[in-house]
Amino acid sequence: MKPAKGLLIGAPRSGSGKTTVTLGLQRALRRRGLAVRGVKCGPDYIDPAFHAAATGAPSCNLDSFAMPDALIDRLAAEASAAADIVVGEGSMGLFDGVRAAKGRTGASADIAARLRWPVVLVIDVSGQAQSAAAVALGCATYDPRIKVTGVILNKVASERHRRLVVDGMERIGLTVFGALPREASLILPERHLGLVQAGETADLAERLDRLADAVAAAVNLDALVAAADAAIPAVAHANAPPLPPPGRRIAVARDAAFSFVYPHVEAGWRAAGAEIVPFSPLADQPPPDDCDACWLPGGYPELHAATLSGAARFREGVRRFAEARPVHGECGGYMVLGDMLEDAEGTGHPMLGLLPVSTSFARRKMSLGYRVVTTASPSVLGPGGSRLTGHEFHYATIIASSPEGTLGEAVDAEGASLGPVGHVRGRVSGSFFHAIARA
Repeated sequence: MKPAKGLLIGAPRSGSGKTTVTLGLQRALRRRGLAVRGVKCGPDYIDPAFHAAATGAPSCNLDSFAMPDALIDRLAAEASAAADIVVGEGSMGLFDGVRAAKGRTGASADIAARLRWPVVLVIDVSGQAQSAAAVALGCATYDPRIKVTGVILNKVASERHRRLVVDGMERIGLTVFGALPREASLILPERHLGLVQAGETADLAERLDRLADAVAAAVNLDALVAAADAAIPAVAHANAPPLPPPGRRIAVARDAAFSFVYPHVEAGWRAAGAEIVPFSPLADQPPPDDCDACWLPGGYPELHAATLSGAARFREGVRRFAEARPVHGECGGYMVLGDMLEDAEGTGHPMLGLLPVSTSFARRKMSLGYRVVTTASPSVLGPGGSRLTGHEFHYATIIASSPEGTLGEAVDAEGASLGPVGHVRGRVSGSFFHAIARA
């Protein structure tokens, strides 16, 4: 079977409208009867859920820094095998990444180059006209590994404005696939970590349909599909999962407070024979007793601190579970496993008390970036000495912590030491680190 053709929707900078255009394209192509898959470049755990809602099919992340090449190839091949077209969404600016070896920077351009997906640039043309072509030309010539096949203009103010921008693009020989007008109703709701989650957007289907209507009316979909291409590398499907399954039946917290799990991680666990059993701490559910591991993902526990603190069945259930079976918390899950969580108003709420850490969302400081963690102690992440790649993205701060029982040591993308991370106490472990793969 030939691999599906693919496109990468990129942009010169963040805030250009990549997500809006990507979701509108995915939905519009699906409504045409195509089997569409989405992928997200970089360590984003919110956008893949929107892709899944737009396409009706799973999405995943592809990350040239945090994932080995074999994993990127396998995930891309799996998405391609199930689709007529793959519509990928870049992150930040097309070339924005970390200082690292060529092809390993985490930039969206690395993924486009590896998979030979043509790039369609979304350019916010507000406040400019022909100058937008100079920006597009720079993107088209900056990296000879990639092909910028055309542009979609966003936030066009008028027909005259559109003509001026198109004149510039014609001068440099770039196809204009379409032009979206400035329309506030097409913006998806946001909050402090980015978009509100797909599951929280009550009118998501209607919003996606409006996006698809706008994109279908403004973009030449036939030309866009014709521009897609792909050369997915051959892969060995017997590769080990990105992270070892923590058990054979894994209780995974899943509700509005706990939702940040990478799709490829859960897919890897399932492929290794594990079963994932969801439960809801916000509904005061304990981890099911017939599971042999418990995983508390990241999310927004700071928005639900009072509810979690008062969820007696959940709290006692996790404590009993941890007496004999492993429990792990990532980011928000780590905060809930700690002693206390201070909400945005500065009110402290007792948490599970299983790890010696207290956190605050009132005393905010953004922590963002790739991490490489070497574990100091055995945990569900592997034996001591295991190396894992991943990232941190949180505003909460640690306001009290014990130096005992460190989970591991972290370095940033350039190898600079960040010191100890997380905790291990008995069968319980956790940190702010979101693990993506084994290094």
